[in-house]
Amino acid sequence: MSDSLFVRYLSHVREALGQVVPDLPPAIVARVEVTPTRDPSHGDLATNAALLVAKVARRKPADIAADLARVLESVPGVASAQAAGPGFVNLKLAPSVLQEVAAQVLRAGESYGDSQVGAGTTVNVEYVSANPTGPMHVGHCRGAVVGDALANLLSKAGYGVTKEYYINDAGAQVTALAWAAYWRYLQAIGTPLTQDEFAALVPGGIQYGGDYLVPVGEELAQRHGTSLAAEGGRPAPVDVWMKTVRTETVARMMAMIREDLEALGVHHDVFTSEAKILADGETDRAIDRLAAKGLIYEGVLEPPKGKLPEDWEARPQTLFRSTEFGDDVDRPLRKSDGSNTYFANDIGYHADKIARGADVLIDVWGADHGGYVTRMKAAVAALGQDGKPELDVLLCQIVRIVRDGQPVRMSKRAGTFVTLRDLIDEVGRDAVRFTMLTRKADAQMEFDLDQVVAQSRDNPVFYVQYAHARCCSVLRGAAELAQAGRLEGDLSVEALSTLDLSGLSSDAELALLGRMAQWPRVVESAAIAHEPHRIAFYLQELAADFHALWNRGRDDATLRFLHEDDAELTRTKLALVEATASVIRSGLRVLGVEPVKEMR
Repeated sequence: MSDSLFVRYLSHVREALGQVVPDLPPAIVARVEVTPTRDPSHGDLATNAALLVAKVARRKPADIAADLARVLESVPGVASAQAAGPGFVNLKLAPSVLQEVAAQVLRAGESYGDSQVGAGTTVNVEYVSANPTGPMHVGHCRGAVVGDALANLLSKAGYGVTKEYYINDAGAQVTALAWAAYWRYLQAIGTPLTQDEFAALVPGGIQYGGDYLVPVGEELAQRHGTSLAAEGGRPAPVDVWMKTVRTETVARMMAMIREDLEALGVHHDVFTSEAKILADGETDRAIDRLAAKGLIYEGVLEPPKGKLPEDWEARPQTLFRSTEFGDDVDRPLRKSDGSNTYFANDIGYHADKIARGADVLIDVWGADHGGYVTRMKAAVAALGQDGKPELDVLLCQIVRIVRDGQPVRMSKRAGTFVTLRDLIDEVGRDAVRFTMLTRKADAQMEFDLDQVVAQSRDNPVFYVQYAHARCCSVLRGAAELAQAGRLEGDLSVEALSTLDLSGLSSDAELALLGRMAQWPRVVESAAIAHEPHRIAFYLQELAADFHALWNRGRDDATLRFLHEDDAELTRTKLALVEATASVIRSGLRVLGVEPVKEMR
């Protein structure tokens, strides 16, 4: 863990606990925590140590807490220690401990909060992975933001991270896309058929009718002329055009998706093709490996209760013994006709990821895939070795776009849904990214277009960016005073980091410093839990502390940041402001949001 204030005092608590209750099992001592107090009036830190060891010690938690508090009062930097509740101990720190936090931030800059908790662990984060059948929609957007912010967070916590996109370019959906693109191609070369006449020839009808395929058809026409059609612009046999149209259409859709991701500030390290996984035989090899472990058999599944899933058949199938790894039923890998199930192809893909050597696999999926999690974890457990790699699946609930309390109408360009690009054009990338992280991923979300552009406290991204802009405004004001000869002293970050900061002693200033002290702990805990929304929550709390100090300065002149008659006091205040801005920037970088210097 990083050398943060919480790590330091955790060490003091464990040492004190050893004096109060000697010879404790190391496993219990390892579970002791030091956390921020829920109510700042109770102190700065709290520990659950007495509660954890009471059973082993055969003593009342309150009695252990009282003894522990007496020992901790003598620890350097502890102003007071008090037993509280059923067995907690609250610690109030000396102002000098919190004042030192500002200097630590200034010395580290935006790397403050960087951790080595993940050092030596490699993580593959696979996210977005939208079917290449059209532009990205807002459902994809949430997973894209969650996955990207999580990858950034894990990197800050010291993990070796690979960002991956899985291209679902095999299967019925891509074939249906090719038919729809072929219709646009026929239109571009002047086919005599009506859309209804063509649709009658398409298995299942035309499934993708958005205008986004019009330029695809035109490009096919420019590139191939009439060679993909029969005489007179009529449809040619499928084997004449399907492979070409499917390949080129998927390539064009992926280019569109990459442009959408670029607009959102999302960049992947690896793009893996499902079609290539199949062509290279990865799926067959993975199934052979499972068979060699005795985990594959031919059988007939009992019909499930309720609605029958798509992959159930009342005939012999190739089945994977997923029940041996916690699943509630064995799962089919091949249908009775010998073709692969979707699950089989996903096993092949995950086997490929495992072969690349990541210690942890993280998949970010839509909530509609929730029923798929257990079987995928079973497959990874079966393919792995000694419990590695670990697979964690994050499910992202749907996002409902509203304006004036009403659902936003569908996009004309897409035909059936609101596109990601529509949303970015409407409110901007920063608002999209930050807002998507203001709820836990598996909680449903209502994205209010009016709220996310409002300049008010109810708009989280505005509230945080405004705090940073206010910091920058103070620093610009100080620079202008110095340039005019009305403020003496070195205002560089390096100089501010060496100041005596004992002048930062008000409750509001110490609260802000205490909040900054939490940043390294927030980074580590959020990374370990795979919960990037914690960063957005923290930034809102930090912004609230800064705005509170700013507002109190209106009534109390001693709390203002610039004092023309006292250069040293001003420089002390500037150290606090510079540190606050640095931590906000650090958090916004994790979220992929721009730390603006001015609000317009």
